Amino acid sequence: MQADLKTPTSVDLHDLEAAALQVLRSRSTPQQQVVRVADEAALTELRAMEVPKVGRPLREVIDEMVQKVYYHRAQADHRRFFAFVPGPCSPLSAIGDLLTSTYNPHAGNWLESSGPSAIEVQLIKWLAGNLGLPESSGGLFVSGGSMANLTALVVARDQRLPAYERSKAVAYVSEQTHSSVAKGLKIIGFLPEQIRRIKCDDRFQLDMSDLAAAIYEDKAAGRLPFAVIASAGTTNTGSIDPLPEIRRLCDQANLWMHVDGAYGASIGISPRYRHLLEGVESADSVSWDGHKWLFQTYGCGVVMVRDKSHLTASYHTRPEYLRDTETDESQVNFWDLGVELTRPARGLKLWLTLQVAGADAMAAGVEHGFQLARWAEDELKQHPGWEIVSPAQLSIVNFRFAPVGWPTPKIDALNKAIAQRSLREGYATVLTTELRGQTVLRICAIHPDATEGDMRETVRKLTDYANIEVALAAQEYSQ
Repeated sequence: MQADLKTPTSVDLHDLEAAALQVLRSRSTPQQQVVRVADEAALTELRAMEVPKVGRPLREVIDEMVQKVYYHRAQADHRRFFAFVPGPCSPLSAIGDLLTSTYNPHAGNWLESSGPSAIEVQLIKWLAGNLGLPESSGGLFVSGGSMANLTALVVARDQRLPAYERSKAVAYVSEQTHSSVAKGLKIIGFLPEQIRRIKCDDRFQLDMSDLAAAIYEDKAAGRLPFAVIASAGTTNTGSIDPLPEIRRLCDQANLWMHVDGAYGASIGISPRYRHLLEGVESADSVSWDGHKWLFQTYGCGVVMVRDKSHLTASYHTRPEYLRDTETDESQVNFWDLGVELTRPARGLKLWLTLQVAGADAMAAGVEHGFQLARWAEDELKQHPGWEIVSPAQLSIVNFRFAPVGWPTPKIDALNKAIAQRSLREGYATVLTTELRGQTVLRICAIHPDATEGDMRETVRKLTDYANIEVALAAQEYSQ
């Protein structure tokens, strides 16, 4: 019996339209509980789901996925999801995802995706222009900051290190550099002892004196410094390293300067705050995540290099089965610029969002994040017991509840308990990180729909949770 090959792909367009609208409505309605982890009953039901031999109605399957599968997640697009760096994606980006997935262009080469590739080239040029990078720059969209950092580090290695001297190489990161950088260096062949961690100053920025001393020491010992990885908006505190000073030191020592701007590079589109990125225009390479502060669905990172020919030098291959796709200088095969051969057109959803919303609205959304963090910090100052560990920078503020006379281990446990209570209560999600060896609470607020009331009420509730935990601790001590 011949298989009916049309069945899996034949869907009535009216049904598809209705289903898409249903999903968009469901995801735009904030749930009461910001984080919903599947309990044992839900997991049992999920694990019992099997692939049917005969297909089911589309609406029925979508209902099941919305109510039972997607329901159990952290709603990172909730306006009071303040853990990690949130993902408040615009519905416009989701529509862009749907369009790209529907047309499914192979965006690795010009022959198969000249339209999408032309738009991605234009968008990368616009992003680079906002950072002040020169006309010689170029790049490509990748899955996120981790892949963007790895892609750039390969180029840094190839441009600064002869292959036979890589065993002597040293790269420099700060105590606050994102873990993806060390992971990327490991993947491309460097050992832990070849990654030098530089201390940070009181503002959690890379300490230039310590960096200069480390480079001098390594050169004197016969090692080969080759790259400094600076941060433009660290994950913990939102700090921006002293980029102009790092550039000067890299020029003196002939080092590659990479800027991890996965989170903070987005302020480049803000006329009000662009000056905070002074020096990024001189970077050799930059990473930037659209799915953070440009409000895109996940999978929208970008890597840019000062000289786009450096990407081609590291990644271009010419197997016989791809020769018919070779291009001239006015075209681009993105598979020649990065790791992936087959790749989706990740930039089109950002292009759609910008076309509909406009750059000014996007910039206003970024600037709103600064105000959200300031509101949170201001409210913290109204309640006794809170200590500001790192003041509002970009959209991040770090703090802890520190009763007078309590030892550090007990304060650490208290703040962890406050975070866990915030998870259970569900009004807002505020988790912990570690700064200067202390457990602290951290708010990262970038949702364009979050209000002053959201920030102040979150702090008030955290204060209530803190007082409850203090009372419980006192009760336990008295017993």
